[in-house]
Amino acid sequence: MNRRSFLGCCAAAAGAVAAAPLLASCGTSGGSGAGTTSASQLAKIMPAYVPHTAIKPDFASIDGSSPGYLSYPTSLVHTVTGVPGDGGSYTAITPLWASIPSPSGNTYYASVNKALGATLTMQPANGDNYSTILPPLFSGNKLPDWIQIPSFWTGPLNFGQATTAKLADLTPYLAGDKVKKYPNLAAIFPAAWQAGIWNNRIYGIPVFATQFTVGYYLYYRADVLDKLGVGTPKVTSANDLFELGKEINNPAKKQWAFDDIWGYLYQPFGIPSSWTVTAKGDLISPYETENIIEAMNFEAKIIKAGLMNPDSIAGDTGTSKQRFWSGQMLIMPDGQGAWNYTDAQSGAAANKGYVRMAFPFFTASGSGTPRMPLENGASFISYLNKSLSPSQIEELLRIANYLAAPFGSYEYTLINYGEPDVDYTMGSNGPALTATGNKQVASTYSFLAGPNQVINNPGYPEITRVSAVFEQQNARYGYKPLFYDMNIAVPNNLAAANAYTPFTETANIMYEVVRGRSTIADYQSTVKEWQSNGGNDLRKFYESVRAKYGDA
Repeated sequence: MNRRSFLGCCAAAAGAVAAAPLLASCGTSGGSGAGTTSASQLAKIMPAYVPHTAIKPDFASIDGSSPGYLSYPTSLVHTVTGVPGDGGSYTAITPLWASIPSPSGNTYYASVNKALGATLTMQPANGDNYSTILPPLFSGNKLPDWIQIPSFWTGPLNFGQATTAKLADLTPYLAGDKVKKYPNLAAIFPAAWQAGIWNNRIYGIPVFATQFTVGYYLYYRADVLDKLGVGTPKVTSANDLFELGKEINNPAKKQWAFDDIWGYLYQPFGIPSSWTVTAKGDLISPYETENIIEAMNFEAKIIKAGLMNPDSIAGDTGTSKQRFWSGQMLIMPDGQGAWNYTDAQSGAAANKGYVRMAFPFFTASGSGTPRMPLENGASFISYLNKSLSPSQIEELLRIANYLAAPFGSYEYTLINYGEPDVDYTMGSNGPALTATGNKQVASTYSFLAGPNQVINNPGYPEITRVSAVFEQQNARYGYKPLFYDMNIAVPNNLAAANAYTPFTETANIMYEVVRGRSTIADYQSTVKEWQSNGGNDLRKFYESVRAKYGDA
C-alpha cells in the first residue's frame, strides 16, 4: 500500500488540501475554546519524539524528507509485546474512500481484534459524504468511542469549543515523556502532534504524519524530453521554464508544453500559503502581495504564447492526468502523492516508455534560495470520546500504539494486509492481497492511528529511488509559514472573509486574469472589495492572535 498515493486519492475525494493554519469556526467572541495554543505551552505538553531504529530505510530522512524503502522487509519485526487490550468493546467511525466491507463473517476484523485484545467495531463511512455525517454526531451527542475528524472538516463543528466539551483530554497520558509508554506513538513527528492540540491540551492522535509535505511538485515527461533531445532540463528561473516550454511545444502534433501550472507558481514566485509579514512588519494575505501579480503575468504570458493545452485553458481538470499520460501536455503540477507506482502503470498503459520526473525547486528570478511553504504535519486526526474512563483511554492508547507500528513491521502488516495466506500472500514485491483480502481488508484502522509516512512503491523501486532522492535534495527548502499548524478558531462573523471566496472559487479572479477575461486592475479592485468586506477585520483578528500566541 502506497501511503502517498492513498492520501492523494483521499484529498482529491475530499476536495481539500491541507494548509497552514488549521482553521475552525467559533463564536463571535473567539473567547474560551478558541483553539489556539501558545508556543510556550506547546513546549510544555508536546509529546517527546523518539524515532524508530529497528527497520532501516534505503533512503534516510534528510532535512525532514520521508524515508524510502526499495522493497518490503522480508523479516517482520515485532514492535509490541503482549496483547494491548483488556477485552474492552468500542465503536469507531472513520472515512473510507473505497467499497465498505461487510463486517459479517469478516475474518480480517476478527484477526485484528484478536491481536488487539479488544473488540473494536469499525463503522467506516463513505469518504465522499463524510463531512455531512460529522455535524449531526456532534450536535446530537452521538459520537462513537473513537472517531476520525480531518482538520479540513472541523469548521462547521464549533471545534475549538467541542474539543473541551466532547473529546477526551489526552494530555495527562501523552505529554512530554509520558508518551514513551507508547513507543510507536512516541515515534510520530512532533509537527503532527501539534495539529491535534487545541486550547493548550492534547486531544488528537495524528495519522499519516510527515515532516515534509508541500502542495505541489512541477512534473515533466522525462521520456518525451529525452526523445526530443532535451535530456534532463535545467530550470533555475521562470524564464528557463518559459524557454523550455517554447522548445517542446508542438500543437500540430497535439503536444503542448503546459497544463495549467497556476497552483505550482506559488513556489518560484514566493507567494505565501497563509498570512505573511512585510518588511515593515505589516500582516498581509497572499492575495495582497506583489508576488501573486507577477505570477499571474507569467501564466498569462504562457497562455498568450500558445504553450498551454486548450483543455487546460478551458478549465478541464478532470482529464489532466490522462493528457499528461498520453503526451498531450508535457509539464503539469500535481501533489507529491502523484509520483507512485499506480501512476507508472497508468502512464505505461498510454505510453510504453512513460517516465515522470519533477523539477527541483527554483526561484522566478533565478537568484536567491528557493523556498516552499510546508503544509501541516498531519491533516487526519482521530479523537477519543470524553465519556471514556481513564482505564478505557489507556486501553485505547495501547491499541493506538499497536496501530502506529512502523512500515514493514509485523503489526503494520497485519493492520494493512490482514492474515497471511488468507488476506494476502508475501511475494517478491511485498504483501499482495488475495481475492478474500480484496473483499475484507480496508483502510479503516489506519485512520485511527498510524506511523509516519514513507516512500515505497511495490515492484517499482526506481520510482522510490528518484522520488526519495528528490525529497532529500529539496526538503531543505521547506519552511514553516506564519501560523503553521496552529489551530485557530476564526469568529463566525469573519468566516466569509476567511473563505477568500473571490480567490478560491473555481473560476476565481486570478483564473480570469490569466485568461485575459479580466485585468490586473480588476484583480486589485477585487482585493479592495475583500478588504472592505471583512478582510481588514480578519487581519486585525490574526494580528491579535499573533500578539497573544506568537507565529507558530
